[in-house]
Amino acid sequence: MLLTIPDLLDTAEVTRFRNALLGAEWEDGQATAGHIARKVKTNRQLPGDSAVGHELGERLLAALPANPRFMAAALPLKVLPPRFNRYEGGGAYGNHIDNAVFSVPGTAHRVRSDLSATVFLSEPDDYDGGELVIEDTYGDHRIKLPAGHMVLYPGSSLHRVTPVTRGMRLASFFWIQSLVRDDARRALLYQLDNGIREVGAALPDQPVVASLTGVYHNLLRLWGET
Repeated sequence: MLLTIPDLLDTAEVTRFRNALLGAEWEDGQATAGHIARKVKTNRQLPGDSAVGHELGERLLAALPANPRFMAAALPLKVLPPRFNRYEGGGAYGNHIDNAVFSVPGTAHRVRSDLSATVFLSEPDDYDGGELVIEDTYGDHRIKLPAGHMVLYPGSSLHRVTPVTRGMRLASFFWIQSLVRDDARRALLYQLDNGIREVGAALPDQPVVASLTGVYHNLLRLWGET
């Protein structure tokens, strides 16, 4: 399931993020690239020990539970601390698939990358290129969202970032381990959750709402991992 989540961050928060990032110290993105990714990755990232990155990551993590669309779609169990990247001057990231498992820095914990997330922090008109291209069985999906919007997609997806030929593309990216590992099952639960909300709004006193809610939770109980 590929899903756009609008307005994860509001305009004021995006401005604060952008100002902080523009004043931060960056490193070559290849510092965190594997031996295959090094051949196709030309961007910059905040270092893992960046105080700016840590502060902004905490603020981004705090925004996730407050977003019902994200919570319903991701069913998050663990979220890797967000990272930040910067593309400009032709910078790009060729086709790749993210690691299946990531270590949480400074801990013994690991996160399975069931879902990948990108939060756009630059407005689309501020740069040329820089589309996130996600490939699936239906073809290529080219994603370039307004600042503060997020795209959520399966971590198993082949994807790339096209060259930024004008301006600068700032973004945050991170991975989520879901309560429900399988993407198709997560999509069914998301559709069912949306249906329950719609029926509940139209027919709040009908027994079918409680019945459908029970079906949802029984499926989550059957498929969920904690």
